[in-house]
Amino acid sequence: MEQPINLFLVTCLFFFFFNQPRLSTAIDSQSIKINVMSLGAKPDGKTDSTAALVRAWDAACDSPKPATIFVPKGRFLVKQKAQFSGPCKTGAIIIRIDGSIIAPSDYNVLGDAEFWLQFKNVDGVSILGGVLDGQGAGLWACKSSGKNCPTGVTTLGFSKSNNIAISGLISLNSQLYHIVFNGCNNVKLQSVKTLAAGDSPNTDGIHVQISSDVKILKSKLSTGDDCVSIGPGTTNLLIQDVICGPGHGISIGSLGKDFEEEGVQNVTVKSVTFVNTQNGVRIKSWGRPSKGFVKHVMFQQATMINVQNPIVIDQNYCPDNINCPGQVSGVKINDVTYQDIHGTSATRVAVKFDCSKKNPCKGITLKDVKLKYKNQPAKALCINADGTTLGLTEPSGCL
Repeated sequence: MEQPINLFLVTCLFFFFFNQPRLSTAIDSQSIKINVMSLGAKPDGKTDSTAALVRAWDAACDSPKPATIFVPKGRFLVKQKAQFSGPCKTGAIIIRIDGSIIAPSDYNVLGDAEFWLQFKNVDGVSILGGVLDGQGAGLWACKSSGKNCPTGVTTLGFSKSNNIAISGLISLNSQLYHIVFNGCNNVKLQSVKTLAAGDSPNTDGIHVQISSDVKILKSKLSTGDDCVSIGPGTTNLLIQDVICGPGHGISIGSLGKDFEEEGVQNVTVKSVTFVNTQNGVRIKSWGRPSKGFVKHVMFQQATMINVQNPIVIDQNYCPDNINCPGQVSGVKINDVTYQDIHGTSATRVAVKFDCSKKNPCKGITLKDVKLKYKNQPAKALCINADGTTLGLTEPSGCL
């Protein structure tokens, strides 16, 4: 027997559901959305959209509400240096990129501007998706020819900024460094790609210095220099689930360029793969006096595939042996662990610790390292290095 319908209950439910505020309306009333095309940007790859992008930033920064800047599909030429400055009234700005932002193909247009897209003194900025095309091939060719060329520009830079998130971004063919963080705190990069030719000069994928609490996760970094370069003053850095290659590996340094220099500490590099790179995990410092240091570093779960120098500490760093200081490195290196590192070396010496005569490396630990050269155990070389070998380790420890 069917139960009679309670008309009173149905009426109450009707008024309850249909008088609730719609989610989209609630969101719209609490945030603003800015489409760069409404400010004059053109997706044709020819019209300079620099002014429109900066105006969009100014509007978002001046809003007390959370703001989203939207770059739709298409190719948007940003012909000039674009600087996005804070502090802003809001602590939440999202830049959503569905298309591509492209630099001018003529490298002389940006010249020595240092940065192409630069954020300064900002807080709570997120960049989601998109392609940044630095069109750097022309400058690389100029440099390789020996002609007098501009230094070039870094594609994307953040300085003195906090609470930054970048996800799904592709940086393509940067003239110089792809992404740089200087003086930043609480940064997270995830599913980021940097793409440049293996012989492109000084195109570091991600550079971090004087920054803390930085995470680089689930990313693919292909470039002509270090996949990640870690400069002075970096603390609490995590690099995890990253594929590097081509490139020069993941490098702490170069350090010791200046005498008064901050140290590097609490760095973890975990679950990384190096493919056909010049180096794997590297620490490098110049041979000159310095107050700098490296301590509390963990290189863990790394796979080396045809890597020229899988594990290296070089305290006599001097590229191409040009203008070498010819002194002794003052950078103190202590408490560095290499654990569960395996794969193939492209050279016979797979582990090389060339440490400072004045400040020997201390507290180096090799644990469960297995590296082969042409299907044979590789070799290790230690100079002024002290530490411990644990577990099954090939090449056999020279510490």
